[in-house]
Amino acid sequence: MKTLAEKLFQERNLTDEELLLVLRQHENEEVREEFAKLARIRQKEHFENYIYIRGLIEVSNYCKNDCYYCGIRRSNQKAKRYRLSKEDILSCCKQGYESGFRTFVMQGGEDGTFTDDFLVDVIQEMRARYPDCAITLSLGERSKESYQRLYDAGANRYLLRHESIDPTHYGKLHPSDMTIEHRKQCLYNLKEIGFQTGCGIMVGSPHQTYEHILKDIRFMQELKPEMIGIGPFLPHQDTPFKDEAKGSMTLTLLMLSICRLIFCESLIPSTTALSTIHPQGREMGVLAGGNVAMPNLSPVNHRKKYLLYDDKKCTDEEAAEGRKALEKRMQAIGYEVVSSRGDFKGKSEETKHV
Repeated sequence: MKTLAEKLFQERNLTDEELLLVLRQHENEEVREEFAKLARIRQKEHFENYIYIRGLIEVSNYCKNDCYYCGIRRSNQKAKRYRLSKEDILSCCKQGYESGFRTFVMQGGEDGTFTDDFLVDVIQEMRARYPDCAITLSLGERSKESYQRLYDAGANRYLLRHESIDPTHYGKLHPSDMTIEHRKQCLYNLKEIGFQTGCGIMVGSPHQTYEHILKDIRFMQELKPEMIGIGPFLPHQDTPFKDEAKGSMTLTLLMLSICRLIFCESLIPSTTALSTIHPQGREMGVLAGGNVAMPNLSPVNHRKKYLLYDDKKCTDEEAAEGRKALEKRMQAIGYEVVSSRGDFKGKSEETKHV
């Protein structure tokens, strides 16, 4: 008789009851390892033993939103704010390109100073200087017209975690001026425009249940994202959730394996949050099914200011300067860090923006 891991491997789906049963067994090492072993088979079928690196540029920690879990939320008066100039961003790209990066990720809070005109100017210059690179944005909720302008300027990918598709749970993580309906519409707008689109959740966020995670999996099956961000919730000392427990490492790893088995071709990072919660978190995430790492290209003097949660790992292997160390750590578990853009397999690398 097939195990649930074998059934998911073969059919890429389970019933609601089966998925809930699996999620509730996340602390069972044998169950976790069976899912991880099959996830690695799928991972290597589609990506061999390659780990794709993205150069992360944290462009601003100003944000108009007041999400209860986030260290750069508007109400955090202790945050030391900064924003990068066009020249700063291009300097990060130059450093990254020379280090072998072929994807740049511009991530930041929803900063009103970063207008469409400003971003279009920056993206067009990045595209002109680095025509062989992918440009990924993670700049929050914007209008469809804004997303279209950024795409037309030369951006390829957009990351926007949905956090929770359940309206009640979403409302416990965000103030009332933010809704899951609006975020969901943003994700569908991005897909319609042509962006390689990423969504995802924090595992173990306050008030989250297994039923919420099940709904998130079903939503992702509906959306069909090219990228999926799965990481543990980590509290920040200057937020309303400062005393909440960290998300479960074991449930996060199991979720990575489940996502790899359902979304075989998607790009799934082994996140900074995993590295923060465990010294071997990066390796464990890869062995659970992840195939992307995002070292930090941001200016060193700003890295410690972009703190979404406490104790964020933002030096060593998270820094571009630590790429060689990252390569050694990946080689030790049988993987190879590559400089390829690493596009979603359903999208040719020869896109309109190359």
